Parts: sequence; C-alpha cells; structure tokens
Amino acid sequence: MNFAPLYSVVRRTAAAVAVIFLAALIGVGGPPQAVTSVVTFHPAVSDFQFITASETPPTQAQCASVNRRCFNATAMRNSYNLGPLYGQGLDGRGITIGIVDSFGSDTIAHDLRVFNDAFGLPHMCGEEGVTCGSGMPMFSELKQGNVNTTGQPPNNGTGLETHNLWALEVALDVEWAHAIAPGANILLIDTPTAETLGVQGFPDFFKAEKFVIDRHLADVISQSFASGEDAFNSTQSLLNLRYAFEAAKAQGVTMLAASGDSGSAAISKQPVKNPTMFPFPVVWWPASDPLVTGVGGTYLCTDPNTGGGVDSASPPVQCTSNPGMREVGWIAAGGGFSHVFARPLFQNALPALSTPIPATARGVPDVGYQASSRTGVLVYITNPGYTGIVCPGGSLCSAGWYVVGGTSSGSPQWAALIAIADQINGGPLGFINPALYKIGNDPTRYAADFYDVTTGNNGASAPAVPGYPATTGWDPVTGLGTPNAEKFLPDLVLAVNGN
Repeated sequence: MNFAPLYSVVRRTAAAVAVIFLAALIGVGGPPQAVTSVVTFHPAVSDFQFITASETPPTQAQCASVNRRCFNATAMRNSYNLGPLYGQGLDGRGITIGIVDSFGSDTIAHDLRVFNDAFGLPHMCGEEGVTCGSGMPMFSELKQGNVNTTGQPPNNGTGLETHNLWALEVALDVEWAHAIAPGANILLIDTPTAETLGVQGFPDFFKAEKFVIDRHLADVISQSFASGEDAFNSTQSLLNLRYAFEAAKAQGVTMLAASGDSGSAAISKQPVKNPTMFPFPVVWWPASDPLVTGVGGTYLCTDPNTGGGVDSASPPVQCTSNPGMREVGWIAAGGGFSHVFARPLFQNALPALSTPIPATARGVPDVGYQASSRTGVLVYITNPGYTGIVCPGGSLCSAGWYVVGGTSSGSPQWAALIAIADQINGGPLGFINPALYKIGNDPTRYAADFYDVTTGNNGASAPAVPGYPATTGWDPVTGLGTPNAEKFLPDLVLAVNGN
C-alpha cells in the first residue's frame, strides 16, 4: 500500500501556542489495528520546482523561465471568486481546520510568518515572532509521540520516510489553508511514522483523528495522504480503519482527502525498491471512502498575477494548447471507480451528460481544485536539507520559494472553503457529500456554483493503465468541478440544511 504526504509546513516557538502531546493519551489501546502487509502511505505532493532562495516571492518571469505559472495568495483567491465573501467578513473565523501529516516540520512557525509577510496575509498566534492579540486566529500543533523532522531515518532506498519531504507537505497544507481562510484556526496534527508495516502508519493517523474528533478540536479535517485501495491485504483491513470517519459523521466534522497523484494508476506495495504497478485502474483511499469528500485536480489557466480572466498565452503547454479554457483536468489527478465501496446513494443522480457511475462502484473524486505544479502555488520553506538542489556556486539550496503541485494542494484549500461555509452556517456543516450532489442535480444551482471542467484526462500511466477523460458534469478527474466560492459556499449551507 502506498501512502504519501500532500505538502504542508508548520512549527512554533516556545512562547507561542502550547503543543499537545498525545503519546500517553492514545498510545495504548484504542481502535482496532489494520491487518496489512508492508503498506506505506506518503505525501500527495507529486511535483515541485525550486524557484528562488530569497524571502521575496519569485516573479512570473522567473516561473515562466521553467515553463510554469506560479499562483500567489491573491491570484488564487480571485481565481475561485473569494473576494466578495472576504468583503462580508467571511474568512473562517471561529472555525478550526485540522491538518494531518507525518512528522510535522521544525520550521513551520518561521515559514508561515515569511509566507504571510510576503503576501500581506493576517498573522496567526503561534507564528515565530508574532505577539498574540485578541481575536487572532491560532496556529497550534498536536503531536503524537516523538515527532522530529530535522533528522533523517536510515536510507532504505525508498525515500518515503524522508521527514523533510513531509515538511514540504506541511508547509503547503498550512500556508494555503491559511491563505484561503485567513480567520480560521489551524491545528497541525503530527504523527511519528510514514509506514504501516501492519500496525503503525495508518492506525496512527486515524487514532489521532479520532482523538481530535471526540474532543471537538477541529471542525473540518484535511488529509494529504493516500494509498491505492488494492494495496491493502484485504477489504476488511481497509474497513477496520474507517472508525474515525464514522465518528466524524456522527459528530459533525467534515472530512476531506486528496484523490492521489498517480492518475488512474497505483502501485501494489511499498517500501520496495522496484514497486509493481497494478495493471488496471485503481483509486486511492481515503478519498474513495463515501464518508470523505475526495478532491481531484486541474491545471488552472487563469491570470497568475491577478487571478482574473483566462490566460492562454503563459506557460504551461496545457494552458496554451487549450485556448479559452480556465481549467483543464490534470493528467496525474487520482480518480476512477472504487473496488471496495459501491455507489453511495448521494451519487445516484448526477448532472446531465456526466460520466456514468456504475451501481457497484463509488465514483472518485467528488470535487476538483488546482493541482498541477505547472500551474502551482508558491510555498515557502526553510526546513534544512530538503532537496539537495544545487544553487549557483555549487552549494545546496533548500530554503526559499517552491512552486508546488499535487491534489494535496486542493484538499487543505477545500478545507478552508468549508471553514468559511461553517462560519456562514454558524457552526460545522459536517458530512457534505449529499449536499454537493443535491446542488449538482439542480441545473441552475450547478451552473452558478461550479466551474465545470470538461477538458483533459488523468491517463498519466497510459497506455499501461488507461485514464479517464474530464467530461461535462461529474467525471473521474475533477468530480463535479471546481468552486465559484461566492455562489457555492452560501448555497452549500442551504443544501446541507435541506434547502
């Protein structure tokens, strides 16, 4: 089973927010362990490019020089039409976003401050050098066991337990959840392993999530990790891990997960030096779980400087070769049809001309968001020794700005969107999947609330494993589409409440 992080970074100073240690609280007993064999989860950040070591964000010219466009906070917010909501004071305040990653990051408190300075975003209580004030959003960490991202484990040839790789996932998740919902609190939930080997990695994640859910420490949780469904030894070993999702539904916590970054493919087992790819299409769990909202991926072809309008002239080729298209289905976005879960009731009716979902299989994902690093988000990180990229002069350069991609970029940003919807609602919305498809089944609401992505495919591993095309309505690359936040978030609140 393959389990990977989906980019996010966060840390804190001694005088800032208190760190909660779970080891003594959840290290003994707890929910049943999964019966798995040599299964590994890893971050869902699939691609990234170092741009500059300066604390000043790179220019679009710098990004174009490596055939990419880079989105700053303002451009991304405008691309999904969040400005009118911010103008009404709707920014997620009073809501807490939980972000689950292995290892955490020793530099996140510093990196978050640089990120916020660079883009003029509100600071959080818990950042390095920030004095906490009344009404400030809180950044805090919940550590399970001995979490440390500075050191590296022995090299076993797979790289999946490289702590600093998860640190980039942490930076992505934390910085961009805050960028989209700047008034929300963020709780970074760190776990001490990135491998399961039967009883470790996945169970650690879900014990920590259950702890958070039972104590009402978060209202919405983003999961930037995934494993191919078919990598589990048995269906039951996967089902044994669902208890956190069942608790979330019962207690009104929204669960989101990235759909994966291998297109329609997955590998059978890790860690191994020569992993075997399944010779048939596979979806990734937990995004495939009906109790979770799965987030697929796109290339975003709006203006990277402002977020306004469609820019079909700037790199990458996926935008220049699709003139007039604001988004194109990302070739590596996970999606397809579950081999574990049947089609849930909420997917029985779809928008007109959608890709059909068979009764025997849950369709993945539910929604989409920008994901490719070719049209990626800017992330700042100083965690030492991250990539080993050689800068001019021959020295290793790791601190600085990266443009980052992966469906794990969309999951924390969707969590931030839900935090804003929770604020509109006056409290958590909880399980949102039926409401999403209720909107999708109303042509007027659907046209107003979603950007329907109808171009592209997720055949990253074709022809060995065929992919699926993005189509009108729901499809196995971008789900129902990407959000027009001004219209969608208030309408989601209405739909959850039966309207």
